[in-house]
Amino acid sequence: MTSPSALPGPQAPALDLGGRTALVTGAAGGIGRACTLRLAAAGAKVRAVDRDAAGLEELAGHAGELAGAVEPHVVDLTDLDAAELIAAGTDVLVNNAGLQLVRPLEDFPPDVFHTVLTVMLEAPFRLIRGALPHMYGQGWGRIVNVSSVHGLRASPYKAAYVAAKHGLEGLSKTAALEGAAHGVTSNCVNPGYVRTPLVEEQLTDQSRAHGLPEDRILTDVLLRDSAVKRLIEPEEVAEAVAYLCGPQASFITGASLVLDGGWTAH
Repeated sequence: MTSPSALPGPQAPALDLGGRTALVTGAAGGIGRACTLRLAAAGAKVRAVDRDAAGLEELAGHAGELAGAVEPHVVDLTDLDAAELIAAGTDVLVNNAGLQLVRPLEDFPPDVFHTVLTVMLEAPFRLIRGALPHMYGQGWGRIVNVSSVHGLRASPYKAAYVAAKHGLEGLSKTAALEGAAHGVTSNCVNPGYVRTPLVEEQLTDQSRAHGLPEDRILTDVLLRDSAVKRLIEPEEVAEAVAYLCGPQASFITGASLVLDGGWTAH
């Protein structure tokens, strides 16, 4: 008689994106790079969008042996018409590109505030707008917006980033409500601090804003409210993005998948 422990357990459905076209913004590094490689590994043809031509070239070379393919597209997302155009015909859209500046409100440069909102809120709107006709036409689509714990909570000195992420949460939910009848889901992924150049570059600005030495910023500021005292890895975020594209997540829409090490549990 077969022991119960020897019986096969339930199998999670594999992510198979063969024949699908995905688009990832901010693809040259960090979370975007990890998402691009993960979706290509699942068989998707991925349009890797970034303004960093050299980073895209390295990414495309690294992806050579994956099941899918990576197509580098050098696009500056402040060109909103170009953003909308590049999204046409995509089945999976990952809005990831972002930038950060840490300054008190009274010292925050208005031009930087405008640029952050353009890249992190207006461009996702235009990308979604460009992608939806194809998604609606085929009755299937996946929109994943890489938000942040700062889409759910605020921190001082990050007016533009927090405003953009809060706006992205609302945009994502609106897309979910409108897309549900067409087989299109829209969700946010909300990581805490991720081991990326964007976070590493904050240390100097945070040190100046908080009056602390850089070696204390990680523990005393960035990870202060996290129960898990480490940075999350880009590959962990990419797995959450992939999950939302899979068959087991077809009923998840308008949600925010939080990966914050317990930050918002306070």
